[in-house]
Amino acid sequence: MPELPFSRRAVLRGLGATGLLAALTGCGVPAAYVPEDRRQGQDLSERERSLAFSNWPLYIDTDDQDEEKRPTLDAFSEKTGIQVRYTEEINDNDEFFGKVSPALMNHQATGHDLVVVSDWMAARFVHLGWAQKMDRSAQANVAKNLDPQLRSPAFDQGRLHTVPWQSGITGIAYNRKALGREIRSVQDLWHPDLAGKVTLFSGLDESFALLMQGNGTDTTRWTESDFHRMCDQVENMVKKKHIRRFTGNDYTSDLGKGDVLACQAYSGDAIQLKADNPDIEFVVPEEGAELWAESLLIPNLARHKTNAEALVDYYYDPAVAAELAAAVNYVCPVPAAREVMAASPDRKTAELAENPLIFPDDAMRKRLVVARDISSAERRSFAPRWNSIVGL
Repeated sequence: MPELPFSRRAVLRGLGATGLLAALTGCGVPAAYVPEDRRQGQDLSERERSLAFSNWPLYIDTDDQDEEKRPTLDAFSEKTGIQVRYTEEINDNDEFFGKVSPALMNHQATGHDLVVVSDWMAARFVHLGWAQKMDRSAQANVAKNLDPQLRSPAFDQGRLHTVPWQSGITGIAYNRKALGREIRSVQDLWHPDLAGKVTLFSGLDESFALLMQGNGTDTTRWTESDFHRMCDQVENMVKKKHIRRFTGNDYTSDLGKGDVLACQAYSGDAIQLKADNPDIEFVVPEEGAELWAESLLIPNLARHKTNAEALVDYYYDPAVAAELAAAVNYVCPVPAAREVMAASPDRKTAELAENPLIFPDDAMRKRLVVARDISSAERRSFAPRWNSIVGL
């Protein structure tokens, strides 16, 4: 089984958002909070029917015959007359943050009207005052169709500044046939028969919630002691050589080749993993799993804010959301898209409507939690400890 070409969440990070802020501040660039009333610039949307939209690679629908064509974007332009300059330039949250932060710190436009970043990075933008409040009165689809479970994360109460692009679950993938038993719990990862056959994500933001949930922690209000208890456990397993290694998106290759039997995994990857190998199972543990999102936001001084808001609302039309979800296979943030997908004349597309990794059922949703983010102050002490365990 080849390594998946790109895994949205599993990217290694270097300096980190907090470290980058500190470095830039040390170079004489002030990391200043921008008040709400100073974030909006001159909106040229009416005069310039365009917008610049930056996203991750392989995170939108493409035409089967021409991968340069993106049907949902093309339909938006035809419907509204707004041309979208779409770029797949976000390969890493921190790398992108480093690219745009000097302009935002100095109250300058970034050249981006709409971007997609992971929610833990969106939290950084919101806390710094670098994301504009969206006009929900012009976004009827968002107001009506956004998944209730994603409506009010701790970092952006009421989702005033961000809107999920796609969502996903961090759970456990394992080879049921090779292991010879089921995995139902995070604690099952520490069973002796998995010694040397387990991988965890190397990124702190990607790993911590699921591991804390395995200890019975409420990840909506976890504490410093919860964090260190989790680290103690992982550190002990490293010393015992129970954990084979810490990974980025290469975990998919390890699992496929049989080098590992169980690993932390993302729901969006699991659909392709199982398609390649029916013995691969993905489980939302009994203790729960993290429901995360990667979200759209409009950076300060964006020149086409109204156009960007229109595009955001367009993707919350259930028919459009269904088309996007069928292409990317992540958890759809528009539950109403399920009925649209189920009615598709294409059998494979209709079957996706019954996949709980795209549309979680009620039983699964009860075990999904949106974890609170790591604060800047916490990150300064937590990241060094985690990185020392992981070997970064």
